[in-house]
Amino acid sequence: MKAMVIAHAHPDFSVGGAEIAAYNLFRVLKTRPGYEESIFLARSDLASQAHGSIMLRRPGEYLWRQDIGDWFRLRAQNPMAVMGVFREFLKTERPDVVFLHHYVHIGVEILREIKLTLPDCILIVTLHEYFAICNRQGQMVKNSTKKLCYRESLEDCSNCFPERSPQDFWLRKHYIQKHFEYADAFVSPSEFLRQRYIEWGIPAEHIVVIENGQPSPRPPKGAVPGALRTRFGFFGQITEYKGVEILLQALHLMTPELRAKMIVEIHGANLESQGHSFQELIDTLRKPLIVEGILRWVGSYEQSELAQRMNRVDWVVVPSIWWENSPMVIQEAFANGKPVICAGIGGMAEKVRDGVDGLHFEVRNPLDLAETMIRAACEPGLWQNLKANVRAPLSFEQCAESYLALVA
Repeated sequence: MKAMVIAHAHPDFSVGGAEIAAYNLFRVLKTRPGYEESIFLARSDLASQAHGSIMLRRPGEYLWRQDIGDWFRLRAQNPMAVMGVFREFLKTERPDVVFLHHYVHIGVEILREIKLTLPDCILIVTLHEYFAICNRQGQMVKNSTKKLCYRESLEDCSNCFPERSPQDFWLRKHYIQKHFEYADAFVSPSEFLRQRYIEWGIPAEHIVVIENGQPSPRPPKGAVPGALRTRFGFFGQITEYKGVEILLQALHLMTPELRAKMIVEIHGANLESQGHSFQELIDTLRKPLIVEGILRWVGSYEQSELAQRMNRVDWVVVPSIWWENSPMVIQEAFANGKPVICAGIGGMAEKVRDGVDGLHFEVRNPLDLAETMIRAACEPGLWQNLKANVRAPLSFEQCAESYLALVA
């Protein structure tokens, strides 16, 4: 058997959860008997690479220059890049199975081309977001207000995008669904996302839950019995959906005396890529906290540095303001023995058991987050009790075995 793992980005250039999950699957497959010749194809947007071209990154790894031309229908910018170069690449490599992690930035036409070019190839598609369901960058939030969206309907979607009629959204949905019919099976990293796609139209028997794998668990630093745990950390991308402003607002809502008991570290990147108003908001919130000595803005990190950085904190805070699917940071926290404080919705609430291995707070509510952090920092024995219930997440190897079971 020869496998091809396709991702919408390469971890060398992007550190999102989907591309990391895809790359880790590829690395494990290479160690499995019979799968040693497996390859990794990652979409690229390198300006130095000709559009549609596929070039070698390193042995077994390729970069494919590709973009979306129609985000409404998730169609490729250059169909010939799919039907031309990519088709020839498939004919040359001839994989027995393709594991496609995400269709975004590539185009849903890739599903059709894989099956038409290699009819006997098994195509497994992993769904990492809600892009097919939601035209609002797959976030499942209202376009103008950013309020949480609880269902997909033609009328509701048209209200979010009044320039598009309900008929437009009907055509969009059926265009994407027709391409999804080429997949032999779908994988969802969470039951929450699985249910959303079932409601949207994927038959329940065609989609299974396989969590993203993690490295083998690492023992956290030694715990002093009865000691309070007052160090909190945020890890990940700093965008308007990840809720860093909620965390900073929560600190401002505390009394100076309570704040002084805590240290909060922000380990994140890409703030400079966000809108000017969001950058200004974050800057206004963080400056006085840095002066007080409560907030430490640590900055971006390499994946190899994550365990060491997480070992410096007691709690990992995930304050996202949208549903999330299966935030990689939750699995990373559990792999390092850290209880998680998260918004109590979507994939976050599914992964973190409130009062068992972490704590929930009301989404987008900085006051509730402040009270939850105060409890975490001040309640004797709470951290030790929650930490004792942290379960090791699925390993890279276990994740790969679950994928291979789909093609057995």
